[in-house]
Amino acid sequence: MILQPPASVQKLQMALQAKAKGSPGYRFYLLYDKVYRKDVLDHAYRCCRANRGAPGVDQQDFADIEKYGEERWLGIPCIADRVVMTATVSVLAPIFEVNMPAEQHAYRANFSAHTAVRSVHGLITTGHTQIIEGDLAGYFDSIPHAELMKSVARRVSDRHLLHLIKMWLDAPVEEDDRKGGKKRTTPNKDSGRGVPQGAPISPLLSNLYMRRFVLGWRQRGLESRLQSKIVSYADDYVICCKGSADEALVEMRKMMVRLKLTINEAKTRVCQLPQERFDFLGYDFGRCYSIKTGRAYFGTRPSKKSLSRIIGAIHQCTDRRTTWQEAEVSIGVKAQSQAGGLVQLFLVRPSESRLPCD
Repeated sequence: MILQPPASVQKLQMALQAKAKGSPGYRFYLLYDKVYRKDVLDHAYRCCRANRGAPGVDQQDFADIEKYGEERWLGIPCIADRVVMTATVSVLAPIFEVNMPAEQHAYRANFSAHTAVRSVHGLITTGHTQIIEGDLAGYFDSIPHAELMKSVARRVSDRHLLHLIKMWLDAPVEEDDRKGGKKRTTPNKDSGRGVPQGAPISPLLSNLYMRRFVLGWRQRGLESRLQSKIVSYADDYVICCKGSADEALVEMRKMMVRLKLTINEAKTRVCQLPQERFDFLGYDFGRCYSIKTGRAYFGTRPSKKSLSRIIGAIHQCTDRRTTWQEAEVSIGVKAQSQAGGLVQLFLVRPSESRLPCD
C-alpha cells in the first residue's frame, strides 16, 4: 500500500526530483540525513504498518512497538529495517524516477501491469507483430551486487547511504534447518548476488538494474535498427519487433551475458502474430474475431491461467461448507480484494481502433 506522503516529505521529494532532472550528471552527496529525518521515518513507518507485514525473525510486530511506544522504539531490528528501507526509498525514488524509461511499468507511480498490457497491445496494432517472450531465471536472486552498486553510485555519492544499501544486500537470511529449529545463512553475501526478498527497497533496486538492459537496447541502436520496443514489468518482459525477431533474440542473449543474468531458455521464444499467440502479465495476445462482423483483429483477453485463478477464487468463496454464513462474512475483505483484482482482467479491453490481422 502506498500512502500519500505528508507535505514536508512531498516538498523534499519534489526538490530532489527537480535537482535530478535539472542536473542529469549531478551525484547526490548528502542524502543519509534525509533518510533519518523524523517526518520521513514517520511516513515510512505508516507505510510499513499499512502493509500489515508479518513479524520478522525476532517475532516482534507493530502491536509490540505501539505497546512499547513509537517514540521510545529503538531496538526491533526487523521492522526497523523495513521502516528505514522505506524511508530510503522515499528519498531515492524521486532521484531515479527522473531517468527511469517509460518501458518499465513495475513499482512506479502512474504505471501498472495494465499500462504494460496496453503498451504491448498498442505496439501490436502498429505492426510490431514479431514478439520475443523473455524470461530470466531467478532475476531477483541473481542481480550482481557490484554492478548494481555502480548503478546506484551514478547518482548517489553519499558514502553512508551506499554503505547502508550494501549492508542490506549482504544481510543474512533465516531458514528452517529441518530439525525444528532455525539457521542463518548468507547466500547473497557469499555469491555477491541478489536483492533481499520482500524488502521495501528491492523493487527500486531491481528496476534500477533492469534499466541497464532497457537503456542498453536503445544505446546500441537495436530499437531503431530492428524497430523493436521493450515492455517490462519487473522480471517479465517482451520485445515487440517490426524487424527480425531472430536477430533481436541473438542480441538480447549477448546483452544478458554482459549483465550477468541468465535467460530461462525453456520459457523464452519467438512468437509470430497472427499465426501464434503469447501470454504476458495474465493476458493472452493474438487474433480475435468481432462478434458483430466476424472480422479478425489483434486483441487481448484473460489468459487460461488467469481464468483458472478467478474460477478457483470464486469456488473457494462459494464453497458449500460456508453457505450457512452471511455473504459478507463468507467472502470477506481479502476474498473480495482477490476476486476484484481478477475481475479487472475483464474490464481492460482492446482499443476500438482495431487493425485487421488477416
